[in-house]
Amino acid sequence: MIKTSTAPYAALLLRVSLGILFLAHAALKIFVFTVPGFVGYFASLGLPAIAAYAVLALEVFGGLALILGIYAPLVALPLGVEMLGTIAMAHGANGWLFSNKGGGWEYPLFWAISLFVLFLLGDGAMAVKPANRADA
Repeated sequence: MIKTSTAPYAALLLRVSLGILFLAHAALKIFVFTVPGFVGYFASLGLPAIAAYAVLALEVFGGLALILGIYAPLVALPLGVEMLGTIAMAHGANGWLFSNKGGGWEYPLFWAISLFVLFLLGDGAMAVKPANRADA
């Protein structure tokens, strides 16, 4: 049974946590790996440079949108697809555990599922701009 009195706060906690994680991962790519290093990594995967910039933009703006609750369910979908893409392009061949060399696929899969759950839950409490959905 769903506790309707606390569900909006559960969605808020999930939304803000996911947003902070995306900002932290974007900061890692920008300040530690550096943008040129991240673009080079994408090139090593056979992906175009523009895709690396798109991922950075999605993570920064998507993370902020999640934290603030700006169309969070709609933002969660492309972020979830990005996480599935990391499995397909970078982590899938490294095995299950993310502690494996190169990182496995357990963590990105859990992250993707969490984003899809947020999509289903909705914005939650304290959203700046709730997404207009028929069931919201």
